[in-house]
Amino acid sequence: MSAITTLSIATSGRGLTEITDQVAAAVSHARLDEGLCTLFVQHTSASLVIQENADPAVCRDLEAYFQQLVPEDSGLWTHTAEGPDDMPAHVRSALTQSNLSIPILSGRLMLGTWQGIYLWEHRRRGSARRVVVHAK
Repeated sequence: MSAITTLSIATSGRGLTEITDQVAAAVSHARLDEGLCTLFVQHTSASLVIQENADPAVCRDLEAYFQQLVPEDSGLWTHTAEGPDDMPAHVRSALTQSNLSIPILSGRLMLGTWQGIYLWEHRRRGSARRVVVHAK
């Protein structure tokens, strides 16, 4: 048995949005005892990460680091038709992940104590992002 669900995640701009509860609900709905949950973000300027969810400073620090690592005004970008933050968003996405795999046991995601699943928006403006959840 398997289930596929597409989550719509509203972002408010650049930064990490925790989606652990939405993914866990989709896995619970699949009614699997054990298996694998695969996540895929259907965008090229956003990504998925598993990160600490106990201290919000972790997400702020990651965002601050990436702003220095991939600046908008680097002078390198030739793809500028969609705005000055678009190409840096693509680079950030390439440096992170578009998909994740998490084991399922006893109907639950096998995340560690301090782990959460995040959608990382790399554009300045908010957007509705789609994340496909496949539990099998």
